[in-house]
Amino acid sequence: SKCSEAKSINDREHHERRRYVEEYRNEHTQGCDSGQQHREHDKSAQHHHSSRSSGRSRKGSYKWRYRMQHSACHHHRHSQRSHRRKRSRSVEDDEEGHLICQSGDVLSARYEIVATLGEGAFGKVVECIDHKAEGRHVAVKIVKNVDRYSEAARSEVQVLEHLNASDPSNTYRCVRMLEWFEHHGHVCIVFELLGLSTYDFIKENGFLPFRLDHIRQMAYQICKSVNFLHLNKLTHTDLKPENILFVQSDYIEEYNPRLKRDERTLKNPDIKVVDFGSATYDDEHHSTLVSTRHYRAPEVILALGWAQPCDVWSIGCILIEYYLGFTVFPTHDSKEHLAMMERILGPLPNHMIQKTR
Repeated sequence: SKCSEAKSINDREHHERRRYVEEYRNEHTQGCDSGQQHREHDKSAQHHHSSRSSGRSRKGSYKWRYRMQHSACHHHRHSQRSHRRKRSRSVEDDEEGHLICQSGDVLSARYEIVATLGEGAFGKVVECIDHKAEGRHVAVKIVKNVDRYSEAARSEVQVLEHLNASDPSNTYRCVRMLEWFEHHGHVCIVFELLGLSTYDFIKENGFLPFRLDHIRQMAYQICKSVNFLHLNKLTHTDLKPENILFVQSDYIEEYNPRLKRDERTLKNPDIKVVDFGSATYDDEHHSTLVSTRHYRAPEVILALGWAQPCDVWSIGCILIEYYLGFTVFPTHDSKEHLAMMERILGPLPNHMIQKTR
């Protein structure tokens, strides 16, 4: 009968999609490093160090803003230098425009550097002691003394000031900017210090997925935060596991007899959304290409124009990664990316195909 034929076709499609996901799961379990090779090149190669005895991940995941392209740095070095401010090179800057600093240095007569947390093309992030706030620890992003990075940082400051003012009680899980200042030509943004990013936690846990109840709690918080952005006429445009940070990334470590290895279980799944450097207001110019590859919506790949729904697509990609432990679209090629989407979700809608150039 027609009903049985339709059911048979649906079953085959379901099994085919499930097999596709399982293929990637099998590839991943054969070597977790292969998953990292597929991720965007703007991921930092540095690692966080954790104390196994205390089950406490080191704070300082403010790598989030700073996972920029190390491999691409060499190609863009000449253009970056040409955009640097026309001034005598300060003894405090290196060839790339980074502020040269070390532990014990003090910024703005207030923030004593205790560690470098991350570094990339945009600048670096340092952990500091705030001597005017009872010695609390904060994260300070020190932007390169390069015009285009300074302009982007000032744009991020404006977005953060708007969001923080619109949510004084911090209900909507957006990272808090405490203040900003300039230091020898470098824009410096001071943030609350958070824990590991959700990506770093998965990586340090051998790419094991999160517990389902934790995924539900994180999903609720992420959706609540992004809805708040959208109500304020903002699109984040770069949602990904690296830009979702745990407030505290403490964990319990226990031996898993089925996997024959230790497994970390998060104590508290509270998160914050970070990295508003690419956030775009509805009435602003929309760049053609946004989002990190694996979380990029099909309308962006097809250059059809984008709006707030591209954030929703990214959320879906993030949540399935939390459930699987690895990205579901491991590619750097746009055509292959679209083919993967169709294999899992079915054909692209006709109205999208007809609008492509």
